[in-house]
This record gives sequence, structure tokens and C-alpha cells, in this order.
Amino acid sequence: VQLQAFGGGLVQPGGSLRLSCAASGFNLDHYAIGWFRQVPGKEREFVAAISWSRTYHTDSVKGRFAISRDNAKNTVYLQMNSLKPEDTAVYYCAAGSTMADEAWAYDYWGQGTQVTVSS
Repeated sequence: VQLQAFGGGLVQPGGSLRLSCAASGFNLDHYAIGWFRQVPGKEREFVAAISWSRTYHTDSVKGRFAISRDNAKNTVYLQMNSLKPEDTAVYYCAAGSTMADEAWAYDYWGQGTQVTVSS
């Protein structure tokens, strides 16, 4: 069972990135998937989550980020638009049995991917 997050990079303010969360060894469509982010010295912060029929985004990213899933590709995406310097963080994806905005609710975690928003 393995999750892998990728797609991070350096982008200018106002730019876009799409993060991907791919699974191996299990089907993502059996799980709720969450995206979290973390900066050094701070706790991991919830960004967005998707269940089988619903999505949920934290207020600071509403209207800018969108989580989606492609079950055929066993992948969940986080489209990030209008990026701001404060979005800079390591982004993690996680899988769990219930959609939640708390990290403890998720059972499987991928390694992080760095997103840096800077001019």
C-alpha cells in the first residue's frame, strides 16, 4: 500500500499547479482522500478532501483550489490556481475511511511534494 504525491514546484504568485496523488497496491476509490500542507515549525494543515460524492475545501483555498479524482487512473488531483506566497508548503495526500479535516482520521500517507510560490 503506497501513496505518492507529485507535481510540486516553483511558481510565481498568481500561477497554477496541479498536484497528483497516485496509489499503488490499493484502489483509491475505496477511500476518502485528503490533501494537507505543512511549513516548518507549524502543524500539518488541512487543505481539501474528497469522498465518493462530496468535496470539502478549507476557507483559505475556496475558489482557488479544486480537488478531484479519476478512479480509472487511481489518482486524486489538487488543482491550485491563483497561488499566493502563503500557499508555500510541503503538500501531502492521505487516504482514510472517512472524509475529514483532521490528519488523525487518515490511515495512509504519501511523501510530500514541495510547492513554492515566489517571484
